[in-house]
Amino acid sequence: MKIELQKVLPEEIEKRSFELIGEELGDVRLDPAEEPVIKRVIHTTADFDYLENLKFSEAAVLKGIEALKKGAVIVTDTQMARAGINKTTLAALGGEAFCFMADDDVAAAAKAGGTTRATASMDKAAALDQPVIFAIGNAPTALVRIYELIREGRLKPELIIGVPVGFVNVVESKELIMELDVPFIVARGRKGGSNVAAAICNAMLYQCKPRT
Repeated sequence: MKIELQKVLPEEIEKRSFELIGEELGDVRLDPAEEPVIKRVIHTTADFDYLENLKFSEAAVLKGIEALKKGAVIVTDTQMARAGINKTTLAALGGEAFCFMADDDVAAAAKAGGTTRATASMDKAAALDQPVIFAIGNAPTALVRIYELIREGRLKPELIIGVPVGFVNVVESKELIMELDVPFIVARGRKGGSNVAAAICNAMLYQCKPRT
């Protein structure tokens, strides 16, 4: 069997990848605002199931972009998700990316309360005096705590990106988020991950123009 590799320059690989995604999608019509998000997630995962799995509340992407333009911060539940976010573009918009999972006070609060660090880190995020976008790609307990804080009137995020991956309480936590009257982008079902959370953030960031 002879294997023939495409000759593509390094700087053209991403462009060619998106062209191939478009070709494979064929005549599928996507919402213009949601299309860049869906395609970037497919690009990140090579998984076309996200065409059906990604669910958006009304105008969720546009609301996320507007929040980023106004300097919203992004709170993640893993350092991996935080690392994957384009922090240069985010900083140019006046924002910052946080992950509180490794903070000493979060560890202490989790131990004292008998909860997970993900739960305690969401409590810390709720105390931020800034508009917040949550990008959750790993811990369903983080989504559950966000749900509880919103229901208690202690939190009003600009957008919730709910894409934890796994089996235990993953599906259920995402369904809870979709019950809220809050903008959301959710990967329904078991699929997701920190890379997906970062990809969704970047898809919105790349549509923003830095403040001048």
